[in-house]
Amino acid sequence: MQRSEVKQQYKWAIEDIYPSDEAWEKDYDRALSMINFSEYAGKLGDRDCLLKFLKANDKLMKLAEALAVYAYMKHHEDARVSKYTSYNSKMGMLFSKYSADVAFYEPELAAQSREYLQSLIEDKRFSDYDYQLRLLVKRKDHVLSQAEEKLIALAGESFSTFKETFGMIDNADLPLPEFELDGKKVKLSHGLYGLVLHSSDRQKRKEVYEKYYGAYISLINTITSTYYGNVKKDVFYSRAYKFNSCLERALFEEDVDRVVYDNLLASVEESFPAMHRYIADRKRILGYDKLYFYDVYAPLVSDVDFKMSYDEAYDYVVKGLEPLGSDYQALLKKGHDERWIDVEETEGKRSGAYSTGVNGVHPFVLLNYQPTLSDVFTIAHEMGHSLHTYFSAQNQPYAKSDYRIFVAEVASTVNEVLLLKYMLKHAGDENLKKYLLNYYLDTIRATLHRQTMFAEFEFKAHDMVERGEPLTKENLCALYADLGKRYYGDAIEHDYNISCEWCRIPHFYNAFYVYKYSTGIITAMNIAHRILTEGQPAVKDYFKFLSGGSSTDPVSLLKLAGVDLTERAPFEFAMAEFDETLREFEKLMNL
Repeated sequence: MQRSEVKQQYKWAIEDIYPSDEAWEKDYDRALSMINFSEYAGKLGDRDCLLKFLKANDKLMKLAEALAVYAYMKHHEDARVSKYTSYNSKMGMLFSKYSADVAFYEPELAAQSREYLQSLIEDKRFSDYDYQLRLLVKRKDHVLSQAEEKLIALAGESFSTFKETFGMIDNADLPLPEFELDGKKVKLSHGLYGLVLHSSDRQKRKEVYEKYYGAYISLINTITSTYYGNVKKDVFYSRAYKFNSCLERALFEEDVDRVVYDNLLASVEESFPAMHRYIADRKRILGYDKLYFYDVYAPLVSDVDFKMSYDEAYDYVVKGLEPLGSDYQALLKKGHDERWIDVEETEGKRSGAYSTGVNGVHPFVLLNYQPTLSDVFTIAHEMGHSLHTYFSAQNQPYAKSDYRIFVAEVASTVNEVLLLKYMLKHAGDENLKKYLLNYYLDTIRATLHRQTMFAEFEFKAHDMVERGEPLTKENLCALYADLGKRYYGDAIEHDYNISCEWCRIPHFYNAFYVYKYSTGIITAMNIAHRILTEGQPAVKDYFKFLSGGSSTDPVSLLKLAGVDLTERAPFEFAMAEFDETLREFEKLMNL
């Protein structure tokens, strides 16, 4: 489908950011003219001058945010349109120029005495910046000289090309072939691949699996080079900023204790027996001599039809999130009616789904909606992101309004878990309950176990480069295959296609992001349990978290909602819920 064929009501209202490209270009020129902070250099020891700098920086960043979001949203509508590729390149240049211009800021401020910095934190005039100032005190040992910071900032534009290159491969140049679906020749796409993989037609699943991975394998040398370059970039940054590893730097930048990451990997490893049992159950239920990875999404329960139009699915999500209250539901309806969402899959459009936001406007959601149960949950997921963005922007000053990546997957996954629990509660018959339990198991497998496996892969890949070992398609595929065997067990065939799955994961170009999906669902399972068992007090605590933005470190924000990830208890609850769900499913399936 071409974008011109999509009804207006199913396109996001990008004009709410800028009414035209000409308006964007005018503001771009204005933003460029605002990059002139040299007058503040050497004067940050004067708190009045520092405050003026911070306010001027906020003003520019708010404008740059609108420019950047518009540019990449337009690019994501159709990656083939060179004009918006150019807009994104211009934003890269703008941010590079900005970074070079303000390179003096952090080194100069970090060079100030701890006493001075602490006095700023205690000064009410700096209340909008107290958390970032506390982080600066922590970062003093990792801040470089002004000249070094400026040099790294200038290199930043080149370093961004690895992610951009993979994006062009994945969304524009990937040689996805045609195949026959429902008697018609159609071109394979990311969305259709997921749709067919959830079907009961095994031969068709096998066909698209082989064609889909064949497309990536045909470009594996290019993808390997691109990913290796991206990892080397991460290693360069970690060493330049005097960290012992890329993981250490990533956790430090998120202000997250290493114990959280360790708790995750240890807890998931302890749960391997339950996961292996589930994979073996899947093989038994399907009755296959050999189970392949194109079978892991195949329906285990027949005669359950969850196909809904987009509007029907959206209404269903609103009903399912009733435990969060009528005000939350009203905001969901507002997002639908006021076109926050881009719905249809079209040629050249970015794959997958995401939520983004522009401070002072409203959030936006990109979907590629297909009539599957999975995409019903995607609506709930992305609107969870959006309303987290909304509440943070409403309740925090601009400098604290953008919540940290570590907590970015919590609100979205709370919505998914609450929707799943709503469906289970209202399951009209035993067959539907079987189906939903199976769906919950697959959700935990995909969002918790699989993402933890991804996290181990990127940790080991970075560790290899840190030890001086080059990345090749052979050792990357061998690494991925070994992890697959550990996580999924012996009941499934580990073929060459699945060993190449790392080739198609966009999040690997934003290193050490994926483990947050795992901690996100663990946190969400705990929060949803509190909301459903404790009611309004738990909802009130949860809204404190939603409104927290980046007012303090993310682990402390989650404690406001009743979840402490420095302890093993939340992880153990999530693993126990998987095991309990599996036992209930096995009982209903007479296994």
